[in-house]
Amino acid sequence: MSGFVQRLKERKLVQWAIAYVAAGFALLQGIDIVAQRFGWPESIERALIVALAIGFFVTIVLAWYHGERGAQSVTGTELLILTLLLAIGGGALWKFAGAEKEMGSESFSGSHAATHGKPQRPENDSDTISAPHKSIAVLPFTDLSPTHDQEYFSDGMAEEILNALAKVKDLKVAGRTSSFSFKGKNDDLRVIGKALTVANVLEGSVRKQGEKVRITAQLIQAEDGYHLWSETYDGDLSDVFALQERIARAVTDQLKLVLEGEQQHRLVAVPTRDAEAYSLYLQASGIFNRREGPRFAEAIGELEQALKLDPKFARAHARLAAIHALEPVYVPDAAASSFAAAEREAALASELDPTLAEPYAALSITYGQRSRYVDSRAAMEHALALDPDDINTSFWAGVTYINTGYTAKGCEQLDRVLAIDPLLPNALLWRGIQYAHAGDIDRAEVLLRRAADVGLLHVGIGLNLVFAARGNTAEAIKSLADGLRVLGAGLPADLPETIAQGIYGDAAARERALAEIGFYLAKRPEALSGSIPYSLLRLGDYAQAIALITERVSTNIATFFHIFWSPSGRAVRAIPAFKAFVEKTGLTALWDKYGAPDACRRVAKGNYDCTSETAPQP
Repeated sequence: MSGFVQRLKERKLVQWAIAYVAAGFALLQGIDIVAQRFGWPESIERALIVALAIGFFVTIVLAWYHGERGAQSVTGTELLILTLLLAIGGGALWKFAGAEKEMGSESFSGSHAATHGKPQRPENDSDTISAPHKSIAVLPFTDLSPTHDQEYFSDGMAEEILNALAKVKDLKVAGRTSSFSFKGKNDDLRVIGKALTVANVLEGSVRKQGEKVRITAQLIQAEDGYHLWSETYDGDLSDVFALQERIARAVTDQLKLVLEGEQQHRLVAVPTRDAEAYSLYLQASGIFNRREGPRFAEAIGELEQALKLDPKFARAHARLAAIHALEPVYVPDAAASSFAAAEREAALASELDPTLAEPYAALSITYGQRSRYVDSRAAMEHALALDPDDINTSFWAGVTYINTGYTAKGCEQLDRVLAIDPLLPNALLWRGIQYAHAGDIDRAEVLLRRAADVGLLHVGIGLNLVFAARGNTAEAIKSLADGLRVLGAGLPADLPETIAQGIYGDAAARERALAEIGFYLAKRPEALSGSIPYSLLRLGDYAQAIALITERVSTNIATFFHIFWSPSGRAVRAIPAFKAFVEKTGLTALWDKYGAPDACRRVAKGNYDCTSETAPQP
């Protein structure tokens, strides 16, 4: 062995190896810089790495045989060692190349964030992605901050870019909820492309440390994993909107989109100049987007703090209005103060920025809860006119149409929502329920199970209809009880199960359920949970349900209003109290202005006959 080491020294193999590695590293760095500037695919760099690795073994062999002393002989031991080295090196390269092909793993330039697997070629044409070339999904950016506590910030960066791209003409952008449903799953890009019907995917990472920010982004074709573009941007917190603008503009350049009007100068709006206020807004928006009802008070506090820092932050006012509008769903006793706060914040937001749709959508929700249906419809349609592609506004509009009797129009709106955001949980739930009401149980089950798959906790409100139609009473009871537990804020813990058994059980179970509801109502809760009128309507106590709805403010009319227009709702519409109810609550005023609902016919102004069969639903 000492002789072998001496021959290594004589042939200067160590010097050759060091020189080769240094030269190879310098070459790779140069190629990396050129590749980023010209948008070369990473396959070029990977091929170069493999070639350099093979060249290393060739160089070592040549150096051995053509060393300083020109020795041409080789011993058996030396030949065995060289053979083993080449075999091990070749096997390692073959294994690496095979793993690369199978997994297709990529890495962000300048980061350690693992990205989604490179898709494999389909086995047949039916597996190909059918999507317009000018279509994209913006996936949530990975948080690479040292303490990994900036997820709200990285999500916010991706959402801002998504919102900016969504306003570009001729570009189809998958909705936020659907794109973000793939967060942390490392799914194959082909799976994402097919699920969202997009041809391209934008993914990236954010590293935030103190006031410094690094954002890395890359645009990839979902069909074959081809990298169209990638770049890393460094800046301060005050630069985040400029960094978002550069990324959004790079995407439009790569997809060769024609920008019009103001977009020629700017794609990403600058909602505030205060970096801390913007950070607080993103934290509150994360809670709102996840509908973390128990944390709404925390989100409200963050937005109020943001507005202290920047009182003219219109989007913070708008988001605060939206949270207040939904707050009574999770905190029933807050109904009166929440609605007043929602109206106040919406007015401030629209005064500061009349182009925002969110404050008008929030107003529509609060007006609807207060039986101001004409005002609710006007506010919602104004919001749609301002931003017809805003998902929250579009979804709420669909619900508003259905709850006020315009079922077909509501279903059309929900179909449009799902075309943009195909995995939006609540849209899947509502459309699934409407399919169930129309008797299309197969379609209903597909959508409702999809809603369950993406984590909608109260999906049982819809799935129980599917189980019942299939004759599975036990599952119908379980799923309905689960749904009522989520939506029934403030109800006794065992009441949802009792109600579900009463709806699907025998006469004795029904009487027990009605008795338990009576005990609950006798305590005169400050706010009426929407689950109570829903349960009474499902249990067949129509008179008491309508009396409660007329006399009390409910925390969530969306829970039960749609039942009026379902097939079982015909029995409700036939009782005399229903006619008085629609007149007293102002529904007839809405119908006078916008036309009769699907299940009613106009007899005279303010007078409608709603005892006919429910109109067929799409």
